[in-house]
Amino acid sequence: MSSTEQGLVAGVDSSTQSCKVELRRLSDGVVVASGSAPHPPASPPRSEQHPEDWWTALVAAFSQAVRAAGDQARHLRAVSVAAQCHGLVVLDAHDTVVRPAKLWNDTTSTPELLALRAQIGDAALVERTGSLPTAAFTLSKVAWLARHEPEAFARVRRMLLPHDYLTFRLTGRAVTDRSEASGTAYYDAAQGTYLLDHLRLVADRDWAPMLPEVLGPDDVAGEVLPAVLAELGLPGTVGPVRVGPGGGDQHATALGLGIVEGDVVYSFGTSGVVMALSPTPVRDPEGHVDGVADLTGGYLPLVSTLNAARTTDTFARLLGTTHDGLSDLALAADPASPGPVLAAYLDGERTPNRPDASGLLSGLTTATTREELARAAYEGVVFGLHAGQRHLERVGVPTGGRVLAVGGGARSRAYTQLLADVTQRPVLHPDAPESTARGAAVQAAAVALGEPVTVLRDRWAPATRPAAEPRAARDGAWRRYEATAAVTALDGLDGLDGTDGPGHR
Repeated sequence: MSSTEQGLVAGVDSSTQSCKVELRRLSDGVVVASGSAPHPPASPPRSEQHPEDWWTALVAAFSQAVRAAGDQARHLRAVSVAAQCHGLVVLDAHDTVVRPAKLWNDTTSTPELLALRAQIGDAALVERTGSLPTAAFTLSKVAWLARHEPEAFARVRRMLLPHDYLTFRLTGRAVTDRSEASGTAYYDAAQGTYLLDHLRLVADRDWAPMLPEVLGPDDVAGEVLPAVLAELGLPGTVGPVRVGPGGGDQHATALGLGIVEGDVVYSFGTSGVVMALSPTPVRDPEGHVDGVADLTGGYLPLVSTLNAARTTDTFARLLGTTHDGLSDLALAADPASPGPVLAAYLDGERTPNRPDASGLLSGLTTATTREELARAAYEGVVFGLHAGQRHLERVGVPTGGRVLAVGGGARSRAYTQLLADVTQRPVLHPDAPESTARGAAVQAAAVALGEPVTVLRDRWAPATRPAAEPRAARDGAWRRYEATAAVTALDGLDGLDGTDGPGHR
């Protein structure tokens, strides 16, 4: 048996909630073993986790997978880490964590962000970073630390992002990748350079030595240190274990799904994301689209919404039914009946950026049915994300390929059917339940074999199955949704919630 047939790679998904590890065969990408471990809970406005807890969870999850794989684990060839985006990890001169990491959904740095936006200018930020940052982006967290904890800030000698820190623990090298760097608001992915002038607005320091080296998509970050292999339950492997550059969670998801230019992905989690690929930089002057980099050398423009499955959770409770019951109700509504429409800004919204908004249900009459209310809940989420697709198209992102539905909400037939109805295209389910860990494993396989990551992406692309075919278009409902959503802007609700960005899990 060849070394490739025997070899394994590991994909790590370190999300806000937990760490998952998958061991996959290098020959065909089939899962051999997996493990998981929880992270401490965190929620806004002050959302923090200690990076040491991420490492503890990674070790536990990895060791679990290694035990399940048995003797095959000795043939591990490479590992790569995907993680929640944006969080700020600060280390001192001894590479000790200075304080807990502020996460992507920590909104306490909103005042600092507003000040920085005023100094740099929104147009300049979009042009130079590809995005109009919110407080999710790392730059504002650096400014918060400098302002509120000056003694801790003075001790900082190294700044990393969540996946950078785990890669650092694995290899001893301080590196990052384009996808994560592009979500800091102090990196220009198109030019491949840090924007040190943005950081100098925070403080007059020698910033360059504090920042990790930005690796390309096919670069090797290093090798897992021998002591770390033992800690992971692998005291002896048949050879060195390479480490990939890693990436952000949504970026790894795109890689794990095997999407290509033209495909558009709708992610229905607690919050929602619609994303696609672009070979060239994307700039949205209106600030709706985050023009971040991807894991293949291109770009992954995306739009994030705060309200997705939480909306249908709420309507299931209000209508006194289960999730399946709500889905059945929505599908039972007559497609030809207008029914009410919902602007699903139940807890504020980030795209459009209206943090103080609340949900608005329009078109109620005495003839409104429970079925139509249930449909309005699902359509409110779908319409909000479809508006994101239209923003992608507005800035030139190709979206004429497949429509993929992922995330926990995508298991609902109502979500996929109503998505097919509004797009008037078939909706597909990819066979990739842990797509983030899968994407990290794709990258690990590329560095193990020394092949371009795009080659492994295509080779390991998951199969898809039909989820829904379009019924009659509900153009009237879409137009009424647009009018209803516009009403929320008339109440002075535009603002900054600080939780926008590619990493949101």
